[in-house]
Amino acid sequence: MVSLKDRLTEILINNKLITQEQLEQALVVQKEKGGRLSDIIVALKFIKESELVSTLSEGLGLPLIDLKRFKIDPEVVKVVPVNIARHYQIVPLSKIGKTITLATADPLNIFAIDHVASLTGYKINPIISSSQDIAMTIDLIYPDSTKGVIDDLVKEMSVSSIELIREEKEILPSDQELDVISRQAPVIQITNMILEDAVRKKGSDILIEPFSKRLRIRFRIDGILHEEKAPPKNVHVSIVSRIKVMSDLNIAEHRLPQDGRFKMKFSGKEVDFRVSILPSSLGEKVAVRILDKSQATLNIEKLGFSKTIIASLTKVAKLPHGMMLICGPTGSGKTTTLYSILKLVDSPDKNIVTVEDPVEFQLEGINQVTARPEIGLTFAASLRSILRQDPNVIMIGEIRDYETVDIAIKSALTGHLVLSTLHTTTAPGAVVRLVNMGVEPYLINSSLVCVVAQRLVRRICPHCKEEYTVKKEVLDNLKISIEKEKNLRFFRGKGCSNCFNMGYIGRTGIAEVLLLSSSVRDLILSRAQEHVIKQKARSEGMITLREDGLLQVFNGLTTLEEVLRVTAPDE
Repeated sequence: MVSLKDRLTEILINNKLITQEQLEQALVVQKEKGGRLSDIIVALKFIKESELVSTLSEGLGLPLIDLKRFKIDPEVVKVVPVNIARHYQIVPLSKIGKTITLATADPLNIFAIDHVASLTGYKINPIISSSQDIAMTIDLIYPDSTKGVIDDLVKEMSVSSIELIREEKEILPSDQELDVISRQAPVIQITNMILEDAVRKKGSDILIEPFSKRLRIRFRIDGILHEEKAPPKNVHVSIVSRIKVMSDLNIAEHRLPQDGRFKMKFSGKEVDFRVSILPSSLGEKVAVRILDKSQATLNIEKLGFSKTIIASLTKVAKLPHGMMLICGPTGSGKTTTLYSILKLVDSPDKNIVTVEDPVEFQLEGINQVTARPEIGLTFAASLRSILRQDPNVIMIGEIRDYETVDIAIKSALTGHLVLSTLHTTTAPGAVVRLVNMGVEPYLINSSLVCVVAQRLVRRICPHCKEEYTVKKEVLDNLKISIEKEKNLRFFRGKGCSNCFNMGYIGRTGIAEVLLLSSSVRDLILSRAQEHVIKQKARSEGMITLREDGLLQVFNGLTTLEEVLRVTAPDE
């Protein structure tokens, strides 16, 4: 028995539409990537689709129809569900008795024909049409499944005046792109609603993630991801294309990651968006970082730290030279703390230069450089040039390698105040990390003056704040004695409309500050381990992250659950 693939190749080769070599090349592609052989032959441009369709019509003895000139009865459309029509790329045309006529671009797919026959209970009479005509006809004859969802979202969300702002040189999309966008008004509207809803809820990130049967949209609010109502999966590609156009990215590129940014105005408020697009197996995943300048608190007094910590940071920031490190995981507020310290020390008699990847907020009066490793402008290369710019204060976005830390330490030794971040979980751990990176202990002692490890915890919503009792077992486990603390009270958020029923609004900082005393420097010089340095610092008055978090709990600012979520027992 001749297989379907053999029948197709026999028709094409007998009609001299493709060569044996082209056939073998198409079969290799099919083996590697899968898909229909006919689609692959057209994609490789061995044959035009119109030639393929007419040849199959003649070779199989099936009629050929131009769907653009055919009027379809809406009652016939109801026989085949829209998901089946889209999956098999078929169009129901007419019905006579117990026989239904279907237009298909793949008449050799007997599995599709058998499935439709068993599903509908009708005999199938196949005829041939082009894939492009079938796809367009399906969109025309079946109601738009996205319209109802979009209308519901429009009713739920109030879309205020939104304006796209292009910085510096404005690069407009091509005429073809503009034509596509102009016919996708619902997609533009729903994309704007997603962005506005995230800004309204004070989100820091938007994640648009495609799955096999659905689209998931999540907002990161106060450090926690929350799933939001999402449109249907079939508008995913359109939303991604819209975001690419707004970010001046290549909408035709789907294989490589892309990064961009754009700015929008929501009710007179400017908001920056950083975009990262990552190709995944089920489509392109989009991550959007929201940089709302109106929400940025670049004042060290308003970061939520205790008065003791603020006093320590202020004292170190006013030193003429030395290196200060801010530590913590991604999203713990390190950059905001650095910016706040820069604003504290900024004055007309100081030359402040930063190198960041990327620059998150433009600070007035401060020279900010964006690192671009792809062209050789690394942190280390930028620092070498910055040192020739006569700086007083240098801020490095992140210390990632020995070369960068080596230049940073030498800068601190030669009379500059150097601020930077390091990915460690504790303040004493930062010292051990520097040693492991190859920095000599005596250089650390000579340059490093302070290490801050910090976290962000969510604040209890003041509108639904309520007192509650914590179980004694929990308090005993945390070594909290009710007998010693007579006035100890615990609070939590009940959940209300002001906090979107989360019980929290905003975040506050907790931190531990390691000041390098002479005894701590002796331990560093002897290459002591992290727990030894921590023990000595605690004996000299250092408050750990967990302890500082508990103080925020006792002051009624956050909950025990939050502190336990962001800190480890040994922190």
